[in-house]
Amino acid sequence: MSLPVHLVPSLDAAAVGAAVTVEGDEAHHAVAVRRLRVGEQVVLTDGRGRSVVGEVTSTGKRVFDVTVLSAEQAPEPGPSLTVVQALPKGDRGELAVEVLTEVGVARVVPWAASRSVAVWKGERATKSLARWRSTAREAAKQARRSWHPVVDPMASTDEVVELLRGADLAVVLHEDATEPLAGLDVPAAGHVVVVVGPEGGVSADELAAFAAAGARAVRLGDEVLRTSTAGLAACSALLARTPRWS
Repeated sequence: MSLPVHLVPSLDAAAVGAAVTVEGDEAHHAVAVRRLRVGEQVVLTDGRGRSVVGEVTSTGKRVFDVTVLSAEQAPEPGPSLTVVQALPKGDRGELAVEVLTEVGVARVVPWAASRSVAVWKGERATKSLARWRSTAREAAKQARRSWHPVVDPMASTDEVVELLRGADLAVVLHEDATEPLAGLDVPAAGHVVVVVGPEGGVSADELAAFAAAGARAVRLGDEVLRTSTAGLAACSALLARTPRWS
């Protein structure tokens, strides 16, 4: 059985034999919900590549202490994948973030596309972004990732254009594209960006702006996927052509 994984702010000083204290909601869930006990072993990670295996030495209401038994620094996976995810309606945004995290995406950028049904404004924007970030955090622990994804604040189309300019490979999923995603040469390192449009599709103006920034319009196949699952399919197809999945 795999050891439970818990996220901590930092493990910079966590050498073998050192003590690490886990506090707050993370500790409350472990102690009060999962019934963590002294003597059990856990995995702690800071989400930036550092992880340790340790033994629980004490527990409290919202705290527990761990003695480090082993420590590891994992290299950041390459190529790095960023998904620009148009805002879906309902709770499909959290679904998209969950599966993208599980597949190994490094960054998720919520995008206010012109045809997005959902609108993030004011308090709703704050709460929606918090839900996406919470979903990414929990999914990363479930997937046992040493490097956790970053969920950016909502981006405008102009901000997405600037992001595409710096990519080693940038693609826009589009049902009318003639170039298949499966035919692309994927870099073994660097930065790959995938743009996923909303339920109503990417507009002609957006597509033109993205193309001018160097993005290529590609199709996955004859089937039209939901916006919440298209990114997963595209990233899986891309990763299968890199050393990460070979």
